[in-house]
Amino acid sequence: MNDKGISAAVIKRLPRYYRYLNELLEKGVVRISSKELSQRMNVTASQIRQDLNHFGGFGQQGYGYNVEFLYTEIGRILGLDRKTGVVIIGAGNLGQALANYTDFGRSGFIICGIFDVDPQKIGREIRGVKVRPMQDACAFIKEHGVKIAALTIPRENAARVAAELAACGVKAFWNFAPTDLHLPPEIVLENVHLSESLMRLSYKLKSASEHSGRMDEGDDGIETE
Repeated sequence: MNDKGISAAVIKRLPRYYRYLNELLEKGVVRISSKELSQRMNVTASQIRQDLNHFGGFGQQGYGYNVEFLYTEIGRILGLDRKTGVVIIGAGNLGQALANYTDFGRSGFIICGIFDVDPQKIGREIRGVKVRPMQDACAFIKEHGVKIAALTIPRENAARVAAELAACGVKAFWNFAPTDLHLPPEIVLENVHLSESLMRLSYKLKSASEHSGRMDEGDDGIETE
């Protein structure tokens, strides 16, 4: 499989397919057609077939998709068929929430280390993982071969910490710090700007309200007999 020509939009939809297929498995569904899957996901059947054809198709004409097989294959494509260690940098409220999120383990992501600079947080345990001092992070990452770090730290420290961890062997960052990181091209970066997501939601709410208001104004001008 050559994924260099696969668009970011296709990759973005793969986790959704994985989640819906998991729900189907839990309900005991053995097979499903692209049309049935499209009705559940609000994605066209044609789009589903096009997306999956990038990776080999997986379906059989007149049969559809074997749910368990497709779930397993998409998991493999996403790299979820192996256990992946993750460290969390920052044991504040957001860092603790991430450490307590149980679905990570089911998806193959293991929170193996949590680090902070606050002496009051160091030594605590979050879901069985001890919070360690930040100065121990590099040695821990090298010893355990950790490739992913989640950053839940203030923006003023994010760039420096990311650069230090990249030098220690981290290859991918899940960045919750409200700033854009500039890292070498070989480093994978996924930014999660929570405030921006909330702003988009606010905009959609405002637009829907204004649209509803305009419709109401139009209704006021309708005369009935």
